[in-house]
Amino acid sequence: MDSQQALAFINGLLTEKRKQVLNELEEKLFLGIWENQTYSNIAAKTSHSDQYLREAAIILYAKITEILGIEVRKKNFKNPIKERYRYQLKNALSCQEQIAEPTNPVQVDESQSDSLSQQNYNPFIPINGRVEEKNLFFDRERKIRRVFEVLNSGSSVVLIGEEGIGKSSLLWMICQKAETRLNVKRQPVFLDLNLLHNESQFYSDLCSEIGIPESKDYQLTRNLRSCKILLAIDNVGKLTGEGFSRNIRDYLRGLAEGSNAPLKLILAATEPLNNLFNDSQEQGNTSPLAGICQEEHIHP
Repeated sequence: MDSQQALAFINGLLTEKRKQVLNELEEKLFLGIWENQTYSNIAAKTSHSDQYLREAAIILYAKITEILGIEVRKKNFKNPIKERYRYQLKNALSCQEQIAEPTNPVQVDESQSDSLSQQNYNPFIPINGRVEEKNLFFDRERKIRRVFEVLNSGSSVVLIGEEGIGKSSLLWMICQKAETRLNVKRQPVFLDLNLLHNESQFYSDLCSEIGIPESKDYQLTRNLRSCKILLAIDNVGKLTGEGFSRNIRDYLRGLAEGSNAPLKLILAATEPLNNLFNDSQEQGNTSPLAGICQEEHIHP
């Protein structure tokens, strides 16, 4: 698989997910990184500095990480893409073989059948990461019904469960069902904090997804007065990282308090919010978000 084939494959995945394909600079970065070039070498072929390309590469890695469901960085750039390519190629060949099945198939004994079952234990794509296709999502209707009961009662919700339990997929699917399941119509907005690294990026992405001018603090509050948003935040624990302060959690609470608030929140976390945000405990307070979010625990 050469660099051009890899680039075409990634752009194909982005198109399938109805996302924007890589722009010209991202394509140059992609090809250069695939060919093991340094940022300096790539920069020499563009009008941009090394630092600018490094920052652009972070966005590129995030885009590819999102569609593959596997974290991609410069040091492991090729392997996840090659693995996904081989996986999809194998599936395509398997489908062709099923279509070409003989009219009198050979009988398979029980031991062979068990072996085949073990090989095909998970027919869903992606095997890990967020499931966004409705036909591949199943067996969470009771939890979805419960979440909408809480949202319709006026509270916000936090989904709590261990890594890999399906919180991201559930969060995504709740956004897809919001139009028909909420008593008060709200625009669903999905933010993945794995892709946002500070408060500035958070506010910028939030405004972009809602469709309002980029703003923060009082100006954002004014811009949201006429909005009704269901804000889904995946990996909310990232709010404890460098680049984020308690202020953003206080602000989100202020925007989500009250039945007629501009925001209703649905969060995904690996542990209760009071445990997650230890800085709140140090000040003798509960987490601002814990005060307005009802906990819903997600199990296998």
